[in-house]
Parts: sequence; structure tokens; C-alpha cells
Amino acid sequence: MGLKTLEKRIESFKSVFLNMDTAVALGVLGIIVMFIIPLSPGIIDILIIFNLAFSLIVLLLTLFATDTLQFSVFPTLLLVSTLFRLGLNVSSTRLILTSGNAGRVIAAFGNFVVRGNYVVGVIIFIIIFVIQFVVITNGSGRVAEVAARFTLDAMPGKQMSIDADLNAGIINESEAVERRKKLHLETDFYGAMDGASKFVKGDAIAGIIIVFINIIGGVIVGMMQGMAVMDALKQYCLLTIGDGLASQIPALLISTSTGILVTHSGGNESFGSELTGEFKAFPSAIAIVSVILFIFALVPSFPAIPFLILAVSTGYFAYTLEKDGNKKKGKMINKKAVEIANKENRNKEPDNIMNLFHVDTLEIDIGYGLIPLTDTKAGGDLLERISAVRRQCATELGILVQPIRIRDNLQLGTNEYVIKIRGIEIAKGESMSNHYLAMDPINSDVKIEGIKTHEPTFHLPAVWITPDKKEKAEMMGLTVVDPVTVLITQLTEVIKQHSYELLGRQEVKMLIDSVKESCSAVVEELIPDLLTIGDVQKVLQNLLREQVPIRDLETILESLADNARNTKDIELLTEYVRYAMGRVICKPFIDENNTINVITIHPKLEQIIGDNIHKSFQGSFPSLSPG
Repeated sequence: MGLKTLEKRIESFKSVFLNMDTAVALGVLGIIVMFIIPLSPGIIDILIIFNLAFSLIVLLLTLFATDTLQFSVFPTLLLVSTLFRLGLNVSSTRLILTSGNAGRVIAAFGNFVVRGNYVVGVIIFIIIFVIQFVVITNGSGRVAEVAARFTLDAMPGKQMSIDADLNAGIINESEAVERRKKLHLETDFYGAMDGASKFVKGDAIAGIIIVFINIIGGVIVGMMQGMAVMDALKQYCLLTIGDGLASQIPALLISTSTGILVTHSGGNESFGSELTGEFKAFPSAIAIVSVILFIFALVPSFPAIPFLILAVSTGYFAYTLEKDGNKKKGKMINKKAVEIANKENRNKEPDNIMNLFHVDTLEIDIGYGLIPLTDTKAGGDLLERISAVRRQCATELGILVQPIRIRDNLQLGTNEYVIKIRGIEIAKGESMSNHYLAMDPINSDVKIEGIKTHEPTFHLPAVWITPDKKEKAEMMGLTVVDPVTVLITQLTEVIKQHSYELLGRQEVKMLIDSVKESCSAVVEELIPDLLTIGDVQKVLQNLLREQVPIRDLETILESLADNARNTKDIELLTEYVRYAMGRVICKPFIDENNTINVITIHPKLEQIIGDNIHKSFQGSFPSLSPG
């Protein structure tokens, strides 16, 4: 029993202290403790070596990373590493000033690296400080600042591009969510790097200040202990320089990592892979360098052997790159030939015949002259405008329009477009990119130079004009619209006129699910006990067929729940819903005097028409004879 209890306690200990989150938290707390509790020289040696190894790991990770988001924890890591180095500086300073011994690593840096000459050590330390502070830190800080600003400025455009790809059917909803998440992570990363780069600069400044404080403090402590000024300067200066080098070399590695990470401008490859690939693209440049080095070797006052060694090395390197490039070109040609053959085979026999059965609910075919309207880089905003139409239909009609696919159709004219519902042509028109359509609002002929035509939606007389005549047309009182607006206007009218065809059972289910979140009681009472999804769909289609918006779905479902127990007749249920939505139906017809102008028929004629309405499962139809 005691053994089992001990095993459980050991497992509990492992689960707590071997957890990575716990280890990181304890590590940060340990750094804070370093500022307060004196450490022995042996522990200082271990921590300095760990600091150097950790900095090398960070540098290699930034070199191997193919994307900045692969090292998204770097800004926080920068803060922790800076705090760790400062804690190490405080601990080593305490040992230097109190005992004159800060461990073997610091002594090795002071004696071996600078050969025991503190003057040389000071010069080397200052050079490292200048390299880190003036060159690397300032440069990487500026790059981080600019990258953060440019990333934030480009964020709206990238979000619109994601929405446009989603609306065009290029990506699905899950891919869009993943892209948005990555975009937000990238923005947060560069924003954090803008602030984290200040830690590197502050660390460099703190390093030089700590060194001079240690030298002055060491001389004062040595003199208080009876040492001569030069002896105190030599002993404490060597230890201080060793301490400074032991902390500044890892700091230099971290600041270099910062610069590499923020200047990695793009691509899906690591820095080394990109460098090799770009060198391979220009072997002639390396060959020219080899020739120049060989010429320098022939100059009498220059050492010939080093120049010859480098000339031969670079020449061989250029030859190897040229040889590999030719092999790669041959492989690319063979690969392309195989791809062409495979493509021909795929054209003869489709990969997945099931894809041929899919029919898009709504699609637009465009001629090749209208393709620039879909290119956001060229200023085209067709995809964005289509997204706005979908939102408008949801707001005005209350329907969910599925993503609209856009295809280029070489069988159409250059400037023609076709709007299709379930693969069948519904409307056709013409729009000219780099032109404007000028129309007279009073439906008269347009008297301006241009290409005469008719506005495709309302068939008004119109003229296509060049951009330089736009201002003149507006001065004449003409209505001037861009080519995208022409297409979007017709698309909007097609959706409004055929909205009942676009409302399938799946769309109705999505609408009901959204209402169920706030009005679950009415939905649970109505479906499926009283009506099916198909019954509700037919009622909604009847309303849309008469241009009645179904946005107030809660009122519609309430009316159906009230009356579906008495009748299952779709037409009668639609009448009940119309009565419940009286205000919505009448609102568009109310004039400024708050009245509605109507036309009434004789009651006998109304009775005859009502008696001759034939009702079937497909709906109600008049059965009056033409005579």
C-alpha cells in the first residue's frame, strides 16, 4: 500500500513539474530570484553556458524557419532572454565585487579571449557593442517598425481578398477562417516585434553601462582593500570585460536572430534554401568574381596564394552551380512534358466524374475582356461588389445567396456576360471595361459621342463613353456608371426576380437554425410536428415570388405555428402569413400622405374569379376560360 502511494506521488510530481507550462513559469520566477539571492561561481558558469547555447538555438531556429509564424513566440522569448541576461549580469557583478571570483567561464573570457590584456578587452567589447547597437539593433528595430505599420495598413485589403476568394468559390469557409486566423496572427506578431525590438536596444545600452559601473566599482573596492590602483584596475577590469563578453556575445546572437526574422521578406523556404536558390540562378556572377580574384593574385604587392585559393574555389563553385542548373532545366523540361501528357490523358478521361454532376446555384460567365474587372491588383472590384450584393439580399429580402461562381467563357463575346441559375441562362448583357455607361434618366436618346447601346437591366438608351468624357456627361445631366455597376445592377435584379428559385431546403434550414438561437420555442413547436422544412420552404417561396421580404422570419414562423394546426394548405397558410406581415407588405406603397392608392373590382367579378381558382398540391391556378 505504501509503495502504491509513493508511485502515485511520483506520478503527481511528474505531472506538475515536468509540464512545460510549469517549467516555463518556474524558469521566469528563477530569473527574478537571481536578482536577489547570491549564486555560487559554479552555478554562474552553468547559466552562462546555458545562455550561450540557448542563443545559438534561437539563431539556428530563425535560419531554418520558412515563415515568421513558425516562430511566433519570438517576441515573448526576446523579453524573457533579455531579463535572463540582465539577471545573470547582476549575479556575476555581485560575485566580482564581493569576492573577485565570478567563475571559470568569465575568467576564460577575460584571459584567453583577450589574452589577459584589459585594454584589448575594452576595445573588443566596444566594437561588439557598436556592431550590436549601431548596426544590428537599430536596423532590425527600424525594419520591425516599418513591417508592423505596413502589415496593419495591408490588413483590410487582405481581409477583402479573402472574402472575395470565398465569394468566388475559390476557397471554402474553413479555408477562409484559417486564412483570417493566420492574418491576425501575422499582424499580432509584427505588432509585438515592433515593441520587442526595443528590448534588444535596451539590453545593449544596459550592457555597456554595467561594464563601466563594474570597472569603477571594482577599482573602488580594490582600493578599499588596500590594492594599488593599477592592480585593482587589472584584476577587476579583466573580470568585468570577461563578464561583458560572456553576456554580450549571446546578446549579439539574439539581436542577429531578431534581424534575420524581421527581414525574412517572404517565400516558403528557409533563409539558406532561398540563398542557395538565388545563387544558383546567377552562376555567371560568381564566375566573374573568380576572374577578379585571379587578377588580384597577379598584382605584385598582393599575397598571391590566398587570392588564388579563393579564385579557384569560387570558380569551381560557379562551375558546379552551372552544371546543377543545366540538370535542373532538363528535369523541368521532362517534368513539364509528363504534366502535358497527364493533362491530355485527364482531358480524355475525367479524374472524378462525380464533379460533373455539381451545378452551381448562381454563376456568371464573362468574356475575356471583362476578366480585369475581377483582378483586385488591377483595380477591379467585381468580387467585392458581388459580396456586397449578397449582404444586400440578406438585408432586404432575408435570403441567403450561396457564393456566386465566376467563370471566363471563351464562347462569349469580348465584353459579354451571362447570368445563370442552376446552369440555365437567365439574363445576358454587355459591359465594357475602361469605359463608362452614360444614360438619360428621362429615357431619351443620349447625345454624346460614344458607342450606342441599351442598358441591359432596364433597356434604357445609353452610350459607352471613354473616361475622358465622364465629366462632360455628368455636366449634361446624364447618369454615368462604371462597367461593374452595370453587371451588378442586372445581377441584383435577377436575384430579386428569381429569389424564390434560389431558396432551397438547405437555405431554409440555415435560416431556421439562425432563428432557433433566439426563438427556439416557436421552431420546436412548428418543426417537425406541424410542418416540414419543405412546407415552410413553399410558404417562403410564395412570399418571395410576390416580392415580399422574409427577413422577419420570426413573425412568419409565429403565424405558421398559430394556423398550421387548422390547415396544411400551403396557399391558405401563405394568406395567413400575408395578413401577419401586413405592415411590411404595405409599407412600399404608402405615399407621403400616409395613404395607399388602390384599384377595386366589382364584388360579383371578384366572386367569379375566386370560385374559379383551382387548387392542387403544386399551388393555386386560375381556371377561367378566355371567353
